[in-house]
Amino acid sequence: MHFLSEDLENYANTHSQKEPELLKALGRETHLKVLQPRMLSGHLQGRFLSLLSKIMHPQYIIEIGTFTGYATLCLAEGLSEKGILHTIEVNEELEEIQNKYFEQSHYRKQIVQHFAPALSVLPSLPNEVDLAFIDADKKNYPLYLEALLPKMRKGGLILSDNVLWSGKVVEEIKDNDKHTQTLMAYNELLATHPLLETVLLPIRDGLSIARVK
Repeated sequence: MHFLSEDLENYANTHSQKEPELLKALGRETHLKVLQPRMLSGHLQGRFLSLLSKIMHPQYIIEIGTFTGYATLCLAEGLSEKGILHTIEVNEELEEIQNKYFEQSHYRKQIVQHFAPALSVLPSLPNEVDLAFIDADKKNYPLYLEALLPKMRKGGLILSDNVLWSGKVVEEIKDNDKHTQTLMAYNELLATHPLLETVLLPIRDGLSIARVK
């Protein structure tokens, strides 16, 4: 779902930082070869992720849901010189395309891939996380938040993607639509959590930014 008209979205893209050539190539290959290519962050959101990361200059990033690695590379652009990005993905079939583009980037040595359910990986990762990005199975968003919060440093950011869920969060919900129900509860949790300051932005399919107090 487009929350902006196509013309306005194109205008925003034109007046934002240009999409790096490597990411353009990754986007093209994702659309040609991978199921559900709309899961890709894309130009505007990717530049937003890159800018946030550059502002924070993080030492430590966790990403839940790598997909083909587009957002991973955007977030890696802001890593400190010795920074590390741990990215978690359950689909091992995506490893080849991830590696193809990670190896062409400047960040290959700073990206650590995990192919396993996120809830089994997170406990083994270090604390003092500067930036986290949740973009995986929606039903587990509340559990991912619960697992991440104790690992975040004060002032760290937790980003959550697809929180407007194609606009379904403001439509009448069917009893069997568990994903929308979960996301609505999750958005309420972010907005009211005593340890978080949250802004929900209508970028692409909805992006929440929560600062840890």
